[in-house]
Amino acid sequence: MVRSGCRPDYVTFIGLLFACSHAGLVDAGRAHFRSMQAEHGVAPGPDHYACMVDLLGRAGRLDEAMDLLNRSTTRLDATVWKALLGACRTHGNAELAEQAAEMVWRLDPTDAVPYVMLSNLYSRARRWADVARIRTLMKSRGITKEPGCSWVGVNGVTHLFYVEDRGHPRTEEIYRKVEEMMGRIRAEGYVADTDWALQDEGPEGREKGLAYHSERLAVAFGLLAVPAGAPIRVFKNLRVCGDCHAAIKMIAKAYGREIILRDANCFHHMKDGVCSCGDYW
Repeated sequence: MVRSGCRPDYVTFIGLLFACSHAGLVDAGRAHFRSMQAEHGVAPGPDHYACMVDLLGRAGRLDEAMDLLNRSTTRLDATVWKALLGACRTHGNAELAEQAAEMVWRLDPTDAVPYVMLSNLYSRARRWADVARIRTLMKSRGITKEPGCSWVGVNGVTHLFYVEDRGHPRTEEIYRKVEEMMGRIRAEGYVADTDWALQDEGPEGREKGLAYHSERLAVAFGLLAVPAGAPIRVFKNLRVCGDCHAAIKMIAKAYGREIILRDANCFHHMKDGVCSCGDYW
């Protein structure tokens, strides 16, 4: 681009850093970030810092990401700190996650995302007292989590599902398909990760609750209604949970289908048991 006489701008570097992040090119990403202002006169903004956090987070370099943000003279928004919080969730770094959550709350005290992500992280670490503390904190501050829902479009009609939803005209078929899906992937080695479920239920209830998450109901309906050979496209308003992500990858392989799930964070293109996100989202 430079050799052709085109001058890179703010958006150019977002694309460049995003590409480095998803390709795992940490050194190249760092070099491009440093060159922005030094060589091209482009001041890095919150979008670039979010890309750098994603880049370093994917590589497990969370302390380096935090140091980068602490040294920044740019006014950072909540998106940047939520990117760090997501990386901490993935790598199980509770201490740094708490710092990132505090920064989000300073910018937007009503944002429910840090509460949910901290609760998920504590749940994964089996820190039940901390899970309860976060729930109590949410209640005392009047924070409510947005209900999760998923939808799939078939023949121009959008079909919407909530957790354990029984409002669809084809509910009985959908639930039978869910049972069939779960049976198939269990035969392939799937074991439910119940740390992603509500902990106020028993083990059997937690596993059953996971099976009827909205995205699995949408996938089940997609298997029933979307013609063979066509991709099943599911949308979710929140971030997909880790157990659903693992299950849907296996469902895609078991049924020989492409499943494209767009959650609140990214596109997940699942095929043959593999996801395009590289299991980092």
